[in-house]
Amino acid sequence: MALVPYVENSLPALSKLHKSSAHFRFADHDVHLAQDWKTLGVAAVVWDAAVVMCMCLEMGKVELQGKVAIELGAGTGLVGIVAALLGASVTITDREPALDFLSANVKANLPSDSQGSAVVSELTWGESLERYPAGGFDLVLGADIVYLEDTFVPLLQTLEHLCSDTSVVLLACKIRYERDTNFLNMLKQRFRTEEVYYDKQRDIHVYKACKLAPRRDL
Repeated sequence: MALVPYVENSLPALSKLHKSSAHFRFADHDVHLAQDWKTLGVAAVVWDAAVVMCMCLEMGKVELQGKVAIELGAGTGLVGIVAALLGASVTITDREPALDFLSANVKANLPSDSQGSAVVSELTWGESLERYPAGGFDLVLGADIVYLEDTFVPLLQTLEHLCSDTSVVLLACKIRYERDTNFLNMLKQRFRTEEVYYDKQRDIHVYKACKLAPRRDL
């Protein structure tokens, strides 16, 4: 979601993020994504959490065929693209500065007969949520979107707006700091949350969450 400028002399471990493209194979399709760290920063590179999320989608951690899904903070669009290839109708969202880049990746990686299964749309968490149907999505996807503390409250507001009582939220994230754990605790106050997958090599956790039923005062 956040747009962070390119910084020279980055760690060698991040060198793959500075490449102009990234290549994967998911859902029996080769996916070729443009990357643009220098212009758009974290919004325009593929992070490990997105790769692990796609692995979980292929493993069937959630049902996708015929489902209505939305991806938050999509960045390069990898997760939304794979969800569409696996049969979902997906709204792929990010902030306005990333949309042209995101749209180009989506268009380049969906077969002509699947172009209608994914649309790209602007969404800043907590703002103008009325543009999206309340409780209108079966599945809400987010990969590595939990890292800026200032976004936690609007992110939760957005999740609550998008989800019905039967919706499923799937979040893939690396727990880097105490604030990340704090977000999970905030999430658990409003959603029934469980860890459904852990990639030890990449240190990525995948959480599945569903809305808690409203409390009834006695």
